[in-house]
Amino acid sequence: MKKQVLPLFACLSVTAAFIACNDQPAASNTEGKTTDSVKVRVKGEEVTYNSDTVTLKGYVAYNEMDSTKRPAVLIVPEWWGISDYTRGRARQLAELGYVGMAVDMYGNGIEAGNPELAGKMATPFYKNPQMAKARIDAALAKLKSYPQVDTGKIAAIGYCFGGAVVLNVARLGEDLKGVVSFHGNLVGVPAKKELLKAKVLVCHGADDKFVPQTEVDAFKKQMDSIGADYTFKAYPGATHAFTNPAATENGKKFNLPIAYNAAADSASWKDMRDFFDKIFK
Repeated sequence: MKKQVLPLFACLSVTAAFIACNDQPAASNTEGKTTDSVKVRVKGEEVTYNSDTVTLKGYVAYNEMDSTKRPAVLIVPEWWGISDYTRGRARQLAELGYVGMAVDMYGNGIEAGNPELAGKMATPFYKNPQMAKARIDAALAKLKSYPQVDTGKIAAIGYCFGGAVVLNVARLGEDLKGVVSFHGNLVGVPAKKELLKAKVLVCHGADDKFVPQTEVDAFKKQMDSIGADYTFKAYPGATHAFTNPAATENGKKFNLPIAYNAAADSASWKDMRDFFDKIFK
């Protein structure tokens, strides 16, 4: 990808990156399931909260059959903004025993319907990473207000744009146990040992044309230079947007080097689960 002032948020093109992240909702059947002898009935609810004067509309999902406090996970969406796909991931996390919250980055639950609007909505966050952190701060405050949440055990995951965001806010010192980036840009705000608290997992497509090897190498060099606790996973044969069930169709339609990769999607989700098992001990 072409690097600009803030390479974390740089994309080869607004259109390509935006379309590459046009995720579809994951199928989820939560009624009557059991996890570790706990019956699962996922409750999902729209929530409203604020960041300064901006009204944000997120989505929180949790197992209403479990009254114990549990770890929680923020889900930062792709450039389309909060969507049914993001809400579906929150429900999947709830099935696993977490409280999941899909984050509204743009405000008022806006879901961009075209690349031009996506670029317009996303650009301010590229230019001002502190604004992205402020939106995550607001989501964290809302998430911590839930009595089911163990406020000392919170992580964040993100897809494409969202993956870049969670890496950046971690480097800015966000108080999280860990962050997971799925096919996001890697290099942004310089990592500083005194600020980075979160452990990091990067789930990267080995054949991702939008995040070249030079960016991968720069990320690793930067993280190694401060002794960061991070894990980098590259999935063979996986391109950009490999977790996106709609990526193959969109790649053909818009002549983009993107495709869904079921094996990489499954493997990265498992790697995320293993990562959570470690950081939430």
